Amino acid sequence: MSSVAPRDQQRAELAVLGLTAALVVAADQLTKAAVVGALEVGDRVGLVGDLVLIWHVRNSGAAFSLFQFEGSLLLFYAVHVVALGMVAWFHRGFRGRSLWLQAILGLLLGGSIGNLIDRIRQGYVTDFVSVGIGDVRFPTWNIADAGITVGIVLLVAYLVLFEPRHTAEPSA
Repeated sequence: MSSVAPRDQQRAELAVLGLTAALVVAADQLTKAAVVGALEVGDRVGLVGDLVLIWHVRNSGAAFSLFQFEGSLLLFYAVHVVALGMVAWFHRGFRGRSLWLQAILGLLLGGSIGNLIDRIRQGYVTDFVSVGIGDVRFPTWNIADAGITVGIVLLVAYLVLFEPRHTAEPSA
């Protein structure tokens, strides 16, 4: 049982969610601006030899440059709206639980907002981290994609490992 009053707990949860999201958005937008300012589209710079490259790419698809097809912008707007709605639903549903859970939701919120800003401003997302060897590379990504991916992995881990398992009550 927590000694924090319910109202104070809700404020703390919202603060953790908002601060985490704001940090992800800021890091995402600042790193994208740095890449756009320093490199032309298609330019690559070795960060760790050929293993990790900064590679300026315009991504009109989903995370990691997946699902690129003509006319997909409205679909991706809808996906962002659904993602934002799911974060709000989880935030409300998990009130009074761990502040770490709110930080996880903040990763998802910040990542979604970071890429949504790009789509609204530019019609595409700026990606720039490329990992691989030679032509065998993982799809290029950005900080927002990392926030979303890490957030999903941690949320699933939380739900599997820490949420109490609900079993059906036997009917009488």
